Order: sequence, then structure tokens, then C-alpha cells
Amino acid sequence: MLANFKKQIALPQDHGSWVFILTPLLVGIFASGTFNYATFNLIIAAMSAFMIRQPITVIVKVISGRRPNTDLPPARFWALVYGIISALALTALILAGFGYILYLAIPAAPVFAWHLWLVSQRSERKQAGIEIVATGVLSLAAPAAYWVGLGEYNPLGWWLLVWTWLQAAASIVYAYLRLEQRELKQDQATGQERSVLWKMGRRALVYTSFNLCASLLLGWANLIPQLIFIPFLIQWLETLWGITHPSIGWKPVRIGMRQFVVSTLWTILFIICWRTSWTN
Repeated sequence: MLANFKKQIALPQDHGSWVFILTPLLVGIFASGTFNYATFNLIIAAMSAFMIRQPITVIVKVISGRRPNTDLPPARFWALVYGIISALALTALILAGFGYILYLAIPAAPVFAWHLWLVSQRSERKQAGIEIVATGVLSLAAPAAYWVGLGEYNPLGWWLLVWTWLQAAASIVYAYLRLEQRELKQDQATGQERSVLWKMGRRALVYTSFNLCASLLLGWANLIPQLIFIPFLIQWLETLWGITHPSIGWKPVRIGMRQFVVSTLWTILFIICWRTSWTN
């Protein structure tokens, strides 16, 4: 049994991904204003589904010859543990009348299969496209938590999906920019060479600018809470700062920690703006 308790097999090793499941869960819970037994079961189901991808990924790596066969038993053990926990939590949700929540899990299957195929081909690294799609799947936890908290379906939950996904997508693109900036030379960040920085940061700026403009316009039209633009403004300002202050020589951990702080601030501000500017 002790051989099964390997942290690198039991827990996801891409530490930055935790925020992409916790943010939509928190947004949905606080937007509903309720925490009940069904909410607890949803959290257990969502987190166990999130955790199971690590041992299953390890299993694929063993099969494809990327990891030793000794990793197979603990990977199967944790896949079984998370699978049982998820099944029990989902059963509790179904018995509580929230069986329709399971439909939100349908998009996860092809996305996870795509990820596992990339793993088998040793091509899963630096795949911004699938990471953005995957965060969309994780963002489905926001409407799920919202509906479970309310005790019923409400179309406003889809807005929570949209905003958490847009924030996550912009965050991923910005993180890739910061990692790319690490390879720059100091003279490229000064004088006329600064145009290089703006060219590199164009995609990240487009993403955050779109989020800011969309939240402003939709808030002005009163389709969403009018103050929702505030957390996106913070993300947009961070992108401007990151473009003009390149992360030359930064360690990835430093970049990740700053991303975590910005995402946490976005989550807190989003929750406050949603609850204070629009009473449902």
C-alpha cells in the first residue's frame, strides 16, 4: 500500500492548473449565495474528476514507454480511488434531483481523449490550443455550482461559464507570453527594440482587450452586472505591465506565482461585482 502513495502520481503536477478548477467553482458558489449538501457533493465530484486525469495520464505514459512499469500499480490505484469518489458524489447529486448536471461533463470526454493522445505522442507540452479548450471544460463547474446552489436551472449560469472561460483563456495566453519573454536579451527591452515586446504581446493584449470591451458593452446594455468589467480591467492592466516589463531571466515559479495572485484578485473582484451590482 505504501508504494501507492506517490505524490507525483496522485496529484496533478502542473500546479498552475488548480486555479482553473477552483475559480469557476468559487464563482458559481458565491454567485448563487448558497452552500448546501448538493454543493458539497458537486465540489467532491468536480475535484475528483480533476484529480483523476493525473493517474490516467501516468497510465498512458507507462503504456507508451515514457514511464517505468513500476508506476502502473499506483496509477491504477489512484484512478480507482478518484473514480469511486466521483461516482459516489455524482450518485448523491442524481438522487438530489440534479442529474441534468451530468450533461455538462459530456464535452470533457473528447477533450481528455485529445490530451491523452497528445501524451501518447509525446506532444502535450506547449499546446496552448488544447489548454484553452480544456479550461472551457473546467469552467463548466461555474454554472453547475450556480444551479446546484440555487436549487434549479437558471440561464444566468451560462454567463458565468463565458466569463470564467474568457478569463482563463487570456490568462493562458499571457502566461505563454511571459515564458517566451524569459529568452529575450536585455537590449531588446530598451530603446527602439521595444517594438519587439509589443509584437510578442499582441495576442495576449487582444485577448484581454476583447474581454474588457465585451464586459463593458454588455454591462452597459444591462445584459450582465455593470461592474463586471472591473476584474477584466485588472487583467488588462496586468497585460500592459507585462508587455512593457518583460520577464527576462525570471524563473517559471515567479511567473506562476504572479499569475496566481492576479487570478485570485480577478476571482475576488468578479464575485464582489456580481453580487453587489446585480441582485437576481
